[in-house]
Amino acid sequence: MLRECIDALNILPDGIYLDGTMGGGGHSAEIARRLTEGGRLIAVDRDADAHKAARERLKEYIDRVTFLRDDFKNACADLDEMGIGRLNGVLLDLGVSSWQLDSAERGFSYMKDAPLDMRMDRDARLTAYDVVNGYDESELQRIFREYGEEKLAGKIAAKIVREREKAPIETTLRLAELVAGCYPPATRHKFGHPAKRVFQAVRIEVNGELNGLADAVTELALRLAPEGRMAVITFHSLEDRIVKNAFKQLTLSCTCPPDFPVCVCGKVKEAELVNTKPITASAAELEENPRAESAKLRVIRRLDNERHK
Repeated sequence: MLRECIDALNILPDGIYLDGTMGGGGHSAEIARRLTEGGRLIAVDRDADAHKAARERLKEYIDRVTFLRDDFKNACADLDEMGIGRLNGVLLDLGVSSWQLDSAERGFSYMKDAPLDMRMDRDARLTAYDVVNGYDESELQRIFREYGEEKLAGKIAAKIVREREKAPIETTLRLAELVAGCYPPATRHKFGHPAKRVFQAVRIEVNGELNGLADAVTELALRLAPEGRMAVITFHSLEDRIVKNAFKQLTLSCTCPPDFPVCVCGKVKEAELVNTKPITASAAELEENPRAESAKLRVIRRLDNERHK
């Protein structure tokens, strides 16, 4: 959804923009390309390998890009340290990047064999191997149900525990095989690959993807200058629900109970939705990139609070 994201940001040539999920630099390159000498892009990612790839991709625009290796959830503190105040735009492309999925050795894909890893930051301690082989059955069941919305969470967790007693589960294809075996053959591939929800759940747990997401979205939105825009792409219902609710709170002008005669909360409307319904991928893009099928793009525009009190 590259074109939709760039259009949504309404980029000013001399503006300051933050790409909180740089990945291989695809979105960052398109933002930087539209900036003049007075513009600036802060490109953020916690993955050292992503920084290597993105620096090469962005070398033509290196004079207007600041690379920051961190989780975007820490971006506001980082901006304070850098002396950067208001932003004209923020882009977050949540979840695992296509660049990471295509790097088989990272262990994100259930289609390619690799050690169970799934760390977005390879310096982090917790790996997918630790989760699959170390969490007890009830914890595995919880994360499969909560983070993967997996209906067979209990059955899959029990099978993993039984199998790892014989030998550790070390690779992605071994885990995918165990999960697939929990489904009856007739319905195994009815809704895509049977392991996709379990892999999503483990990845979210390893990287703490949902922890602090609502606060980070809100803080970055409040960092926007008047008329600045924030675009967020989500790929599953858990992320999308968090972003949708965070945006909703920013667009409210009062949170008092409906039976209060006057407003006493003091809430100020901070932003407006640019698109009332999420933007989804076009048919043309889905032909080129089937992974975009579940993508939802939500966009808000920062208001001038003095005019909306």
